[in-house]
Amino acid sequence: MHFLLLGATGRVGTRVLERALADNHKVTALVRNPQKVNQHSEQLTLLQGDACNPDDIHRALADVDVVISCLNTDGGTVLTASMPFLIEAMKAQGVSRIVTIGTAGILQSIEHPGLLRYETPDTRRSSTRAAEEHRKAWELLQASSLAWTVVCPTYLPDGEALGTYRVARDFLPEDGRSISVGDTAAFTYNTACSNEYVGCRVGLAY
Repeated sequence: MHFLLLGATGRVGTRVLERALADNHKVTALVRNPQKVNQHSEQLTLLQGDACNPDDIHRALADVDVVISCLNTDGGTVLTASMPFLIEAMKAQGVSRIVTIGTAGILQSIEHPGLLRYETPDTRRSSTRAAEEHRKAWELLQASSLAWTVVCPTYLPDGEALGTYRVARDFLPEDGRSISVGDTAAFTYNTACSNEYVGCRVGLAY
């Protein structure tokens, strides 16, 4: 399989890249600074570029089967700026499967039906800016014809994959408090290798 990986230098993206290369998949990583990628493999193609540049996205999608986006909000609007270009380029090049990283804030609230978790009156978030960015990116995917999945981890400390996490479609598993970077990467990669969870957000927690 040939993956396009966005966000390959981030915490989750680095682990996803390790897993894909360990399984001998081809990976094209579009990164702003290739020197930040410490993986080396004949299966890895590093492209210097910007996910918000449509020409770079089109170039990176050549011969790709699946897109994995581990981009974060980066303190700005990178998610909402890049997603329209990514969707358009995927459609133009016949790539349908995409798995992205979101946030548990855009999952449905159990206690407050009709609201997302970040919208509830008992949210502990001091700012909803990042959640709103993730929501807009998810809504763009919803409106597309792509086979999308948004992985929505809760509090995300560093840590290795334990493989004992719980998942729930569109909700956070009950009393979920955290999920490691390692397990988030493992779930994201495994989901990208399958057609499971297409068309839904997936809550991830221990």
